[in-house]
Amino acid sequence: MKAYVFPGQGAQFVGMGKDLYENNEEARALFEKANEILGFRITDLMFEGTEDDLKQTKVTQPAIFLHSVLLAKSLGDEFRPDMVAGHSLGEFSALVAAGALSFEEGLKLVSARAHAMQKACEARPSTMAAVLGLPDEKVEEICKEVSTEENVVAPANYNCPGQVVISGTVEGIDAACEKLLAAGAKRALKLKVGGAFHSPLMMPAQEELAEAIAVAEFKTPVCPVYQNVDAKPHTDPEEIKNNLIKQLTAPVRWTQDAEAMIADGADEFIELGPGNVLQGLVKKINRSVATSGKQ
Repeated sequence: MKAYVFPGQGAQFVGMGKDLYENNEEARALFEKANEILGFRITDLMFEGTEDDLKQTKVTQPAIFLHSVLLAKSLGDEFRPDMVAGHSLGEFSALVAAGALSFEEGLKLVSARAHAMQKACEARPSTMAAVLGLPDEKVEEICKEVSTEENVVAPANYNCPGQVVISGTVEGIDAACEKLLAAGAKRALKLKVGGAFHSPLMMPAQEELAEAIAVAEFKTPVCPVYQNVDAKPHTDPEEIKNNLIKQLTAPVRWTQDAEAMIADGADEFIELGPGNVLQGLVKKINRSVATSGKQ
């Protein structure tokens, strides 16, 4: 069974999507529609911008969404997913690819999400760190130990066994990294990100996104969507909406997502979007499944 997976923030690169724009008429028309909807030429930033341009959350998220969704559309009848999933932002790409959201609705929500997250980041200095070489339970335990009302620290991404990303205030992350290294982590490395994604610090963004999601039209997808919040397959539009809202302050359970899809019969994972990060993570979760990608 085929599982199509869609990457999240961090996979962007200058030049992404340019081939699609130049060689696919439908993609070119949708790229131009996106420029209109967003109110700026995101294609210029994607194709010829700088890395710094692309790192802005309000640019990164719609750029990755566009690249991923238009790759799925370019496959035409070849795109026959048995199941889909996306990592964080990639969940929106997965929902559009599976027909739960229209292209326009998906892009508007991604743009609203990106702006809301950018605002939340600017309101409170915060960051994330990748932790390698410790069991999930140990990372959770140390996050709880160092987390206070003032300095929140929480697991943000369960990427694969032995790789968890944590989120929190700068002081909280510094304290957690010290303890994690003392507990035997191979690495506890602060990431170059603008904020504490998938943590309680994203609560203001969650409230803003909830308003945008409430007025968007969701349909039943053509196949189950394995969502980050609970790593379970969903087809009910109301459940999908609620899980999308929760996702902003809850951890991305990617390890559990991949394991659930494999348990339900997925033996081939195809990544659509920039980079090949998810293929690598899936291989670390289960070496026996086939992985490939299109970017």
